[in-house]
Amino acid sequence: MDTPFYQRLTEDLRGLREQGLYKTERQLASPQGAEIRTQDGKPVLNLCANNYLGLAAHPSVREAAHRAIDRYGYGMASVRFICGTHQVHRELEHTLSSFLGMEDTILYSSCFDANGGLFETILGETDAVISDALNHASIIDGIRLAQKMFGVQLTRFDTHSLAALKEQLSTDSNPLKIIITDAVFSMDGHIAPLTELLDLAIQFDALLMVDDAHGFGVLGDSGHGILSTLNLCSERWVYVGTLGKAAGVSGAFVCAEKSLTQWISQKARAHIYSTASPPALAHALCASLELIEGERGKQKRHHLNHLIALFKEHAIFKHFKLLPSDTPIQPLILGSNEVALNVSKKLDDLGFMVPAIRPPTVPEDTARLRITLCAEHTDVDVMALVQTLQDIESTLF
Repeated sequence: MDTPFYQRLTEDLRGLREQGLYKTERQLASPQGAEIRTQDGKPVLNLCANNYLGLAAHPSVREAAHRAIDRYGYGMASVRFICGTHQVHRELEHTLSSFLGMEDTILYSSCFDANGGLFETILGETDAVISDALNHASIIDGIRLAQKMFGVQLTRFDTHSLAALKEQLSTDSNPLKIIITDAVFSMDGHIAPLTELLDLAIQFDALLMVDDAHGFGVLGDSGHGILSTLNLCSERWVYVGTLGKAAGVSGAFVCAEKSLTQWISQKARAHIYSTASPPALAHALCASLELIEGERGKQKRHHLNHLIALFKEHAIFKHFKLLPSDTPIQPLILGSNEVALNVSKKLDDLGFMVPAIRPPTVPEDTARLRITLCAEHTDVDVMALVQTLQDIESTLF
């Protein structure tokens, strides 16, 4: 339509393209896996998905979903408080609580809902949020909502400078303080210093919320995530996890003391007013958790850690900068949007899918390739990627 509004949108979209910030969706024609087929039938090595353990198309997970569909149908057609809670939803919540060694769990349709709706539910006008500067957009949006609703006080901190955080906490007189951090930072790959953060939470009487989206299923001998890895246990934890990454399905959850999860269930609009997830998803997730915790999951994590070490050993560059990370997320900083898009396109032409990550997802001038390894990759895959990246670098500089 030729109106001022649509003319403005057209101009804004043109500006995104000129800045190298326009995002495109890649359509797949195959199941999610280490190698996928795109809509045009082209096979590519998938190095960007968060399918860390290769469970998104695992036979046991698929079979569990099929059985549940045959038994329960698909949709619930209602919110959970009307007639949308199924026994398998409660089974999954109990399983997650046991899996994580926490008192209670509440399911959400997505991690964006879990994070986005949490703060408006538990914070008030006299409360304070201390949030890591690199936290996920869902956390940021949830805090913004609480600020708009209640005027919640927000300060930011850097996990690399905990002395500054301690100083912030020592001067904060708000009755409720919540320190919030990702466990594994999604665009940098490093792990937050949660032992030190818990010490500060105890010292200054704060809650500590951790979003373990990229650690759940991956970290720890049994895949129990960051708290198990660091052997941390406290009633101060509010733990958020996703079921759409290492677990291979979809959805999210919040684990905490039962009084808190009950309050969330009564007050969180994203929970109260969202149609319940299909029972087939919950049933598939129970099968996924069994795989994660069992011997097969241990084997997958062992191989994944081997691939991470192999990549780091050989990914040596003269101009590209590989950030330090011991997780499957291996960020390669390229700088400008133009260079990142160019390298991503060259990789795509050679059969490697690694999209360019650009602002506002990452800071200005830090456009990067977010290389993501999974347990279904092989040593040959990793070495082929390294060699190809080194060859591309040599042609650019």
